[in-house]
Amino acid sequence: MGFFGTYLYDGAHWLEYEPDQERDLAEPWLMVNVYDSDSATLVYRPTGPGAGVAYLGYTPRTYFEDPEASAPIDVEREAAGLVSWWSQVHGVAEDAEREVKGRELHAYLAEDIAPGEVEWDEEDVDQLDDTEIFVEVKTARFLGALDLSVPDALSR
Repeated sequence: MGFFGTYLYDGAHWLEYEPDQERDLAEPWLMVNVYDSDSATLVYRPTGPGAGVAYLGYTPRTYFEDPEASAPIDVEREAAGLVSWWSQVHGVAEDAEREVKGRELHAYLAEDIAPGEVEWDEEDVDQLDDTEIFVEVKTARFLGALDLSVPDALSR
């Protein structure tokens, strides 16, 4: 059994959260929902140029091999939205700094993969970094890239 957990960053600190809980909060906020150590959904507000939803690990479309499990993801758009979010949270206005942060965040984000393209070979698993196996590790590193603290359960 993998790791499950949902956390909300309210602009100051992390709270444990229910994924279906109503989010009537002052912006900016970020919700992270880790599902079975394989996928993490990031929902953020304000969205800036993004749609406000991004994924780490696998997108639901890929994970469940079902195109109806989530909307198609535009990784470039969500990276731009997350940079805008990061910029607002940390008061960063310089384009050069935002560009560097955009490339850094983009590298973490999951893209849709066609069914049948995701296969694990036992020998390949031994060569992978923990961030490629456990999405909670990738999530903790991603939050570090956003210059945020990490919820206690993800920092273990």
